[in-house]
Amino acid sequence: MSRNTFVRYCLPCFLLFQLLMTRLFAQVSVQQLLTENRTNPIGLDVTIPRLSWQLATVKRNVMQTAYEIRVSTDAASVAKGTSWQSGRVASEQSVHVPYGGAALQPSQRYYWQVRVWDNTSPKPSAWSTPAFWQTGLMNAANWKAKWIQQGFPGDSVHSPSPLFRKAFATSKKVRSAVLYMTAHGIYEAQINGKRVGDAYLTPGWTSYNQHLQYQTYDVTTLLNQGQNAIGVTLGSGWYRGRMGWADQKNIYGNQLALLGQLAITYADGSSETISTDESWKSSTGPIRFSEIYDGEVYDARLEKTGWTLSAYADADWSGIMVKPFGYANLVANYNELIRRHETVKPVKVLTTPKGKTVLDFGQNLVGWVQLRVTGKAGDKVVLSHVEMLDKFGNPYLENLRTAKAQATYLLKGGTETLEPHFTFFGFRYVQVDGLTGPINPADFTAVTLYSDIPKTGEFATSNPLINQLQSNIQWGQRGNFLDVPTDCPQRDERLGWTGDAEVFSRTAAFNFGVNSFFTKWLKDVSADQFPNGAVPFVIPDVLRGPNPSMAGAAGWSDAGIIIPWNMYVAYGDRRLIEQQYASMKAYQGYMESVAKNDLWSEGFQFGDWLSFVTTEGSPAFEAKSAFTDVHLVAQCFYAYSTDLMRKTATVLGKTDDAAHYTALLERIRKAFQQAYMTPTGRLISDTQTAYVLALQFDMLPENLRPQAVDRLVDNVKKYENHLTTGFLGTPFLCPVLSRFGRTDVAYKLLLQDTYPSWLYPVKMGATTIWERWDSMKPDSTFQSPSMTSFNHYAYGAVGDWMYRTITGIDTDETKTGYKHTIIRPHPGGGFTSAEASLKTYYGTVRSGWKRASDALTMTVEIPANTTATIYVPAKNAEAVQEGGKPLGASGLTAAGTESGYVQIKVGSGVYTFTSSGF
Repeated sequence: MSRNTFVRYCLPCFLLFQLLMTRLFAQVSVQQLLTENRTNPIGLDVTIPRLSWQLATVKRNVMQTAYEIRVSTDAASVAKGTSWQSGRVASEQSVHVPYGGAALQPSQRYYWQVRVWDNTSPKPSAWSTPAFWQTGLMNAANWKAKWIQQGFPGDSVHSPSPLFRKAFATSKKVRSAVLYMTAHGIYEAQINGKRVGDAYLTPGWTSYNQHLQYQTYDVTTLLNQGQNAIGVTLGSGWYRGRMGWADQKNIYGNQLALLGQLAITYADGSSETISTDESWKSSTGPIRFSEIYDGEVYDARLEKTGWTLSAYADADWSGIMVKPFGYANLVANYNELIRRHETVKPVKVLTTPKGKTVLDFGQNLVGWVQLRVTGKAGDKVVLSHVEMLDKFGNPYLENLRTAKAQATYLLKGGTETLEPHFTFFGFRYVQVDGLTGPINPADFTAVTLYSDIPKTGEFATSNPLINQLQSNIQWGQRGNFLDVPTDCPQRDERLGWTGDAEVFSRTAAFNFGVNSFFTKWLKDVSADQFPNGAVPFVIPDVLRGPNPSMAGAAGWSDAGIIIPWNMYVAYGDRRLIEQQYASMKAYQGYMESVAKNDLWSEGFQFGDWLSFVTTEGSPAFEAKSAFTDVHLVAQCFYAYSTDLMRKTATVLGKTDDAAHYTALLERIRKAFQQAYMTPTGRLISDTQTAYVLALQFDMLPENLRPQAVDRLVDNVKKYENHLTTGFLGTPFLCPVLSRFGRTDVAYKLLLQDTYPSWLYPVKMGATTIWERWDSMKPDSTFQSPSMTSFNHYAYGAVGDWMYRTITGIDTDETKTGYKHTIIRPHPGGGFTSAEASLKTYYGTVRSGWKRASDALTMTVEIPANTTATIYVPAKNAEAVQEGGKPLGASGLTAAGTESGYVQIKVGSGVYTFTSSGF
């Protein structure tokens, strides 16, 4: 072989082999350092933050045996661990490890490193690259700023957005500068003409009167040595804009206000604080109106050029008013902020039958459109946002109800780039009015906005319709996880409906990292809970009345129990259920108080919301509408929440509570059987939902469950393999069928593509999940515009079954957060392949399979410091190979066989199984 031939063909392979060997035999390293679930967070008020890390290795069966952490307030001395040295701690724990040093100081940056020992070597790993966290103000006493309001009169809702500014000087070299800021309303800040941070719609939406979040920014690079200026614009946002359907305004207050302080530390160690106070000035600018539902009016002719620069002349600006709002409700921002994400260009420029110009962005999304436009001063351009075109090709406005959803611009003349500031829209189509001549689609860019939750899950199959369904599920989550889990992003609602969030929470935790997102929202569940324990239907509760009449419905209000448990299982976050336990117990107490003889049969219930109802144009089923008795549904969820309270109390060591809930659960089930079941097991509601919930929550005696499964399967057949479930039955329909050995029926339901089904909207061109099974009917007309959203994620809860069953990635409730993973795929449905991956706190879990004739290939990846039980579809252990070798030759043993699976227990690593005769 010539030298050139070797270099060309053999050397690359040799180098690749060498790289692989290096990874296989190198010492374990540590990566992905997180503090309170985030990378290098700034502004934490958590007094005992928790630290997490990953072991980076592809070797098999690697388990951490010990760790050592060191923390310092000085990056240069982190190796000395001046704030805390844990010493060598014999432990497998690498997730949510609590800081154990001295009490944290406010406004302080802490640097930390970790190294680990593992079971493959007596030597520790190298110390990790340092990470850090920075504390916030920690308590109210550290606020020096004063709340300020504009110094001129204005309408409490419709007035222009106020501007606030202050010029100041720094006479010495700046070592660091940190800005703390919040508002009554929404704010955007600039320093010396540059935007502060990359977040939008801050400070987000909380139950403001109970707790208002402030944000912390490192603005060191924005300051000059010498003259500086800071400017802030406010918008009404959720604080005083209208919310709900009854033209409710000023829910939290009727005047906007600003609070901020800039802490400057100079190179010589001295410090100075620039705070909102009497020295600030106020005015108005180009934002003449801004509101969540109706949009924004921006008059570029009124821009105040350079108003956030120190040289700007502000002699004609007004003073401000100082208000004594106090600091008691202020808390540091805990969850991920809203940021810009994907950008989308129009895929078509359409002319409607009415002669209007409409841009089709090809994807239903949430955010706004950035416009580049050339025109004369005073020209008016209006962008109207809609989700759909009607059957004639005109924008469908009716489902927006009273929301205008418009961005209006008055041009200053010349070429300018414009976008909104304090609003957002749910749309796929945008009608453009006010431009003359042909539209250039390159001048329009849709910008998505949603909470900066990291994407964690991927799922794909050999079926393109199912892949589109998965895309629709994830896009629906993007658009509706905008600081709170909203029900829809387009109409005059956009509220944090508890039922929607509850049914979707497990699916949400696969697609994106939502631990902190839900932790923040659950604080508002507690804050807005009624004294009798009832949980409102929307959180934050902007529908609140004088009594709990808008609270306490099954499947909605028990989101306060179900979501904390789901997050605990998905993330292993014990602190969350500790913090929420009082709230969980209070709602459980509410249910016990309204139940008579352990039967919840009174009061308002949503029931199985939006289940199948026969309408003109529906399939010619023999059966009629699938209505399930609302109190049967309530009793099932009463049992569900009681069971979760039993589990939660057990985890937290609350033995008396656990015993109480265990006994109560049995009484609830007996009460269900007496009220809703005949002696032979027939339920009073002969619907899919009734049998699904009764089976899911073990409401039936064990000997009567097989007949209930048969009744469920017969019901599916009666509807010609169509589902008829609503919000509460749908999430459990396929899981129940799989649990009782009828995954074949679950696949038929999943793959059904006529109404009602998951794939019917996909076949109709949906790019998100619809609110109703027939939000658009087969004849391209629409359901009732009073409640027809085309971006409403609840029915996307089927994603949880797809991930946990088709590809088989499941959790172990005894070793939560994927410390131990169960891999049990269910090949079927005519699929030739399916694959999913999930980024956990430990690393990536992956499961995929391919079928060819009677052979199956299955690839599994398990991260270091975890274990897994893998179920390989096969008749017996002799039919299974790993890495092309029999199990024994590959170092694995079968732990047993079960219902067509060979069970294998493994540690970390990548495994490729093949089975024949499948």
